[in-house]
Amino acid sequence: MIIGVPKEIKNHEYRVGMVPASVRELTQRGHQVIVETQAGSGVGFSDDDYVAVGASILDTAKAIFDKADMIVKVKEPQAIERAMLRHDQILFTYLHLAPDLPQTQELVDSGAVCIAYETVTDNRGGLPLLAPMSEVAGRMSIQAGAQALEKSRGGRGMLLGGVPGVEPAKVVIIGGGMVGRNAAQMAVGMGADVTILDRNIDVLRALNVQFNNTAKAVYSTADAIEKHVLEADLVIGGVLIPGAAAPKLITRDHIARMKPGAAIVDVAIDQGGCAETSKATTHQDPTYIVDDVVHYCVANMPGAVARTSTFALNNVTLPYILRLADLGYKQALNNDPHLLNGLNVMHGKITCEEVAEAHGMPFVAPASLL
Repeated sequence: MIIGVPKEIKNHEYRVGMVPASVRELTQRGHQVIVETQAGSGVGFSDDDYVAVGASILDTAKAIFDKADMIVKVKEPQAIERAMLRHDQILFTYLHLAPDLPQTQELVDSGAVCIAYETVTDNRGGLPLLAPMSEVAGRMSIQAGAQALEKSRGGRGMLLGGVPGVEPAKVVIIGGGMVGRNAAQMAVGMGADVTILDRNIDVLRALNVQFNNTAKAVYSTADAIEKHVLEADLVIGGVLIPGAAAPKLITRDHIARMKPGAAIVDVAIDQGGCAETSKATTHQDPTYIVDDVVHYCVANMPGAVARTSTFALNNVTLPYILRLADLGYKQALNNDPHLLNGLNVMHGKITCEEVAEAHGMPFVAPASLL
């Protein structure tokens, strides 16, 4: 198989779909890997590093898309990239289709086989290809929130952990999953007053054990969300329903009644955000203010720590890339129901029920297309 790795073109996205070590695994199995020139420069890899492990370097993204059987990326294809996809070509990347109708429609129109990292599952009910980026985003959310609280950024002018004699900031984390746990770990470590809300009692018990009362684990209801959000200096939105748009748990009314200069970091923004006032921002212009509340809603947060993120992502995507290359997509998907859960669009049909529901479009069971 010919595997193509284009250079990422989303705003301030420096990650790359495959590092040289991953490429080497493919070339040693007899596959051909083509890499767009400078694709790895954002994480410290030169074209020569890729050539040394058997890859070929091509000058343009078009050359990659024209030749490759499978495209391996990090972020969702931008409009110019979607226009280059062709029927039966495999696209393996993050997609986040539920809040993005234009992308969904163009992927349907392309006829490509689009497998989304974020909906691949495992036998424990987890999302193994989303987990490492959720870990990174959770940890980064506290860094971003700490900056958003600075007065020069429009915040309350608070140090997250306070100092002796001065109370720390109150951090409220909505969602006790991978994002929430990692955010809490960072916030507790910085000395903040941390509360985590979740609806799963087993998750709350695990959080209680993990943090040993250094963070409060609270059952999430509309009443609890309202109470804690209004008391918060910093809110982290870490809610996820796999494949679906994030629920709007933080309302405009909540935002209007929050403390002036409070901040919200909406990590759920890739799936549309969990606040009604959230809209996607970029690393170039990461924040905006609504009702005196600073909003940080960067849709590719891990891109800012591109080297760490790229290696963490490659560690989990490589086994699936090898399987798709070795077996072809039909056999690989038929053999692995968890990989099949990653299939979002195929041959003009939407094969992820949550995406179809989000856009009011027909759903086709993926197995029926194979």
